[in-house]
Amino acid sequence: MNTTSFYLSDPWLNPFTDVIDRRIAKCLLKEKQLVGNGTLCDFSMGHYYYGLHRNSDSWVFREWAPNANNIFVIGVFTEWKEKKEFMMKRINSMGDWEIFLPPETLKHGDLYKLSIHWEGGKGERIPAYANHLVQDEKTKIFNAQVWQPKNNYSWKCDSFTPAYHAPVIYEAHIGMATSQEKIGTYREFTENIIPIIKKSGYNTIQLMAIQEHPFYGSFGYHVSSFFAASSRFGTPEDLKELVDKAHLEGLRVIMDLVHSHSVKNVNEGLGLLDGSLGQYFHSNERRNHIAWDSLCFDYGKDNVIHFLLSNCRYWLEEYKFDGFRFDGITSMIYYDHGLEKNFTSYNEYFDGNQDEDALVYLFLANKLIHKYKPEALTIAEEMSGMPGLASENEKKGYGFNFRLSMGVPDFWIKLVKETFDENWDMGKLLYELTQHRPEEKIISYCESHDQALVGDKTLIFRMIDAEMYLGMNKSYHSIVVDRGIALHKMIRLITFSTSGGGYLNFMGNEFGHPEWIDFPREGNNWSFKYARRQWELAENKDLKYYNLDMFDRKMVKLQTDFKFLDDLSVNRIYENNADKVVAYMRGELLFVFNFHPNTSFTDYGIPVTGKFRIILDTDDPAFGGFNRIDRKTIYISIRKAERNIINAPLYLYLYLPARTALVFKKEPVRRANDI
Repeated sequence: MNTTSFYLSDPWLNPFTDVIDRRIAKCLLKEKQLVGNGTLCDFSMGHYYYGLHRNSDSWVFREWAPNANNIFVIGVFTEWKEKKEFMMKRINSMGDWEIFLPPETLKHGDLYKLSIHWEGGKGERIPAYANHLVQDEKTKIFNAQVWQPKNNYSWKCDSFTPAYHAPVIYEAHIGMATSQEKIGTYREFTENIIPIIKKSGYNTIQLMAIQEHPFYGSFGYHVSSFFAASSRFGTPEDLKELVDKAHLEGLRVIMDLVHSHSVKNVNEGLGLLDGSLGQYFHSNERRNHIAWDSLCFDYGKDNVIHFLLSNCRYWLEEYKFDGFRFDGITSMIYYDHGLEKNFTSYNEYFDGNQDEDALVYLFLANKLIHKYKPEALTIAEEMSGMPGLASENEKKGYGFNFRLSMGVPDFWIKLVKETFDENWDMGKLLYELTQHRPEEKIISYCESHDQALVGDKTLIFRMIDAEMYLGMNKSYHSIVVDRGIALHKMIRLITFSTSGGGYLNFMGNEFGHPEWIDFPREGNNWSFKYARRQWELAENKDLKYYNLDMFDRKMVKLQTDFKFLDDLSVNRIYENNADKVVAYMRGELLFVFNFHPNTSFTDYGIPVTGKFRIILDTDDPAFGGFNRIDRKTIYISIRKAERNIINAPLYLYLYLPARTALVFKKEPVRRANDI
């Protein structure tokens, strides 16, 4: 047996090791079949071959369309008509089509499409490898656009290699990242938002909705053109400048990569590119995603793997992204997409409901990404807990660096929504926050962007609700608002400080952004009022949003200063469910929480040895607290009533106000009588 196999750390996997070994062997066999004597990096260069390219003496365009009988390139240069000189030629039995055009035929900015003929029909299509699209403002029709500017973008930070520390991620949507009632741009994000992220202490930006998508309100998850950066936010050069500026500021930039499904739109998408159902997708009952109204890729096809692996390399290479959050992994790896399942038994990972072709693709994608860019991050948005998903390929895992801990935000919303504060179970709380498979690291978060959408509520909006409209002025106090402010800080701090690998926040949630997200649609008269971020709220010192923003910055600085998330261990010190008190250590930091809604404790003993000072507390008036803590005191563990008993335990005796969290730094002890 291979002693490096991830499953050796989990005895519950003993009955399934043969299945795991067989699946990995299938991955390795597929890799060998695809690359031969080459490498995955060599194999994943479809974007160099397919699509439109400018050679030294001509233009060349290629498309894979095995079901096509004829293909014409049409555009402004043909008056959108089929012309013989723009008819492509089929060049092999695989279904590759090709055309060479004189250099003067096309120019930068020209619009074009393909007119594809098949048995019994024809249609205009966007090329699969198109790298730039534009949408007509009047007709709303998308066209591919020749993008060959005279001067390529000149990178100022050509070789960015971040110091590897646990990712503290700021998740952002370019279009919403403006306070104006409009679609924000890459340039506005570069100028206005990157400085905010840098100042807030986050070390990684995660960009949503980068791949082109026809419906703005889809949040970017119904992709049509996988190689095109969405033009509604600006030009490719604008996006490159954004990534470049972030790198100059020392920030990683990763993007949401949607390889789990594709938009159904025929004119913009891949669904009927050459007239056949099964070119990129399944052609049977598995074709349609029953929950997402989209199309499901067939990962068993080599051409699909080639397309998607090339897409991974393209974004790393062309735009210098530092990795990806892979969307919808659970949907990919189960035939039933994991819908309506709780995954309470190990059998559910090995019962034949798994799409092993999808697992093969994920193995290859991670191997490629980390071979091409070793420091790249890959994060799996996956809720089933599939064993080995976030374990190295070399340990018979599928290679993700992290798994997104999707159960944590669901737990918080459910707890806040359904359970009275006095009934919160501290043991269950810590279990939910710290559970993960032994071989994996996780990204933890309090609330997702989905919970900010219309039809749901963010944590603070659920706790304060209508009073947010009037109660966030510092002069206003009520039980509802005070509770919401206190718990907002405590929930974020305990989620952040118990994470087993990293942390994520959706933009604006750190300061309790009010209301919801509602993209322009017919039902709201195409309004942008709720599809933006009101940054000015966090800048107004008369508002409590300002206090919450200051707390978040100080909280994130704990990781900047102490790197405690880099060590995955959470050393539990104390737990008292009746008192609603928990304490644990991360490295040299001691975290103590009193979640009790109305009881404060004096001289509360925490069984820990040492000398400590407070470096952060949620009751600080700078963070909207009530200033009940003496932050100048040095706290030293003592043997209070039992001091004359040999080996009696040492306790740190603390004042713990209701709904308050304290963070202590352990100080060096220079003399024996210091403790």
